[in-house]
Amino acid sequence: MYRAKDFIETAEGLIFAVVVQGQENGKVLCFLRYLCVVGVWRKVDTAVANQHLAQYSPQYLHYSALLDAHLHAVPSAAIVRHYQPQKILQSLLAEEPGDPVLADLHKLCCLLQDNGLALNRFGVTGSLLVGMQKHSSDIDLVCYERGEFHRARNIVQALIAEDRCQALNDEDWLEAYQRRACDFAFDEYVWHEQRKYNKGMINGRKFDLSLVVSDPEAQDRSYRKLGFVTIDAEVCEDQFSFDYPARFAVKHPQVDSVVCFTATYNGQAQIGERIRVAGQLEVDQSGLQRIVVGSNREAIGEFIKVIR
Repeated sequence: MYRAKDFIETAEGLIFAVVVQGQENGKVLCFLRYLCVVGVWRKVDTAVANQHLAQYSPQYLHYSALLDAHLHAVPSAAIVRHYQPQKILQSLLAEEPGDPVLADLHKLCCLLQDNGLALNRFGVTGSLLVGMQKHSSDIDLVCYERGEFHRARNIVQALIAEDRCQALNDEDWLEAYQRRACDFAFDEYVWHEQRKYNKGMINGRKFDLSLVVSDPEAQDRSYRKLGFVTIDAEVCEDQFSFDYPARFAVKHPQVDSVVCFTATYNGQAQIGERIRVAGQLEVDQSGLQRIVVGSNREAIGEFIKVIR
């Protein structure tokens, strides 16, 4: 089973991050993240990824009828290695850490476990998953159970209060903000982020918690894009706000929900808050309308913001 945040490798020396659980017509929906050039692996952004595939491996460029979106897809037969975050985390924790990033991963996981967290419900994704970490790498943990994920956030909040790990400082937030290319002012970004408790610093290294749970409904629905919109609406349900993709039910005359595929706006709003949303309006076969934020990785011009 392929899940979001897993990585897959092909014989051509391409490593893709899986973006959606399951498969579409025997293909795994994903996005190219690393490629091997003359024996050296390098991380690539969206533009370079698309350019490289168009030139050398166009068979992996894909239009998803299910999502009505252009992304990448790999037939399961072309996958030579499947990197599974849960398995890799367990194997990394079973070994002596061989570098500073792994040492900090061990330290963080010990703190979480000492506070009663079930580490078998967690995995490690990002550069550590594929062994590409460098000295400055972040630690990206992924959780596969909603209750355990929110418990982890509460533990991070408590650990920060006890100074056993730290909140991000202004410089750390600025770096995160610049990397995220967020579509509103820096102080707004920090206000939204500081109340999520899904990020922190351990030994001067940033760590991140994300949630991946299966959504059986999503498999059966297909969507058609209606164009770019901006709306104001009230959040009437937020229990899936940290999921991947994040979902917010909203009170609005036309739009039923907001769905977000970019981590920038996960957990962005809480029940009862009014939000401004900019994104792609979509309609499903039953006529329900939703707005999608993060229809591409950078999500330029797309956002979710609490109206304060």
